[in-house]
Amino acid sequence: MVKALVTIPTYNEADNIDAIIRAVFALDEPYEVLIVDDGSPDGTGDMVVALQSEFKDRLHLLRRKGKNGLGTAYLTAFAWALERDYTHVFEMDADFSHDPSDLPRLLHACTDEGGDLAVGSRYVKGVNVVNWPMSRVLLSYFASKYVRTVTGLPVADSTAGFKCYRREVLETLPLKNIRFVGYAFQIEMKFTAWKCGFTIKEVPVIFTDRKYGDSKMNRGIFTEAIFGVISMKMRSWFKKYPTKA
Repeated sequence: MVKALVTIPTYNEADNIDAIIRAVFALDEPYEVLIVDDGSPDGTGDMVVALQSEFKDRLHLLRRKGKNGLGTAYLTAFAWALERDYTHVFEMDADFSHDPSDLPRLLHACTDEGGDLAVGSRYVKGVNVVNWPMSRVLLSYFASKYVRTVTGLPVADSTAGFKCYRREVLETLPLKNIRFVGYAFQIEMKFTAWKCGFTIKEVPVIFTDRKYGDSKMNRGIFTEAIFGVISMKMRSWFKKYPTKA
């Protein structure tokens, strides 16, 4: 039996949080949602608390003090999920750049198409990005090309953050050894899953830039991703990875 959890890290997403939660719960599949809020001063966490009475036993909230990074938010969510009986765990943004209606397609890639990790890919079939300036599209696209060249990772969209994991992937990966906390976290998780022998399926999606709230992306995040992959690749030469059961 499939039991899927959608994990959404938040910081100042009051403009989006109600709508994204309702969009997930409007789907036919009975997903549960875990919000990991990093002390949003705009009241995002309080809005989730107010919604919990409406979506009892399906909407969960972890509140952290301070802004501690995307990677640590997801690692916290994974630990929470693994303490429970979820079979599949998603990563998804709160700002509708990831379309909730694509969740069933990612889940299908893992349940029916042999994927251990499904990636909502902007670049597996052309470039599917809406409302980004061309400079940002090119930076993101060629960053993924660069990652593939340096690491050999057979994924067209290595920085994608819209993903579905089979439980076994998160149980196998040495999560305590994941080093990156920014968007390079997404690269490291895919690379580690691949090195452990898991099958990665890319599902084409259309990425739409946020309409409300402020983007958390900046040039420093891309710098971490670009230079961090070199050290990640070099460390992999001396590391023994656990293998897929």
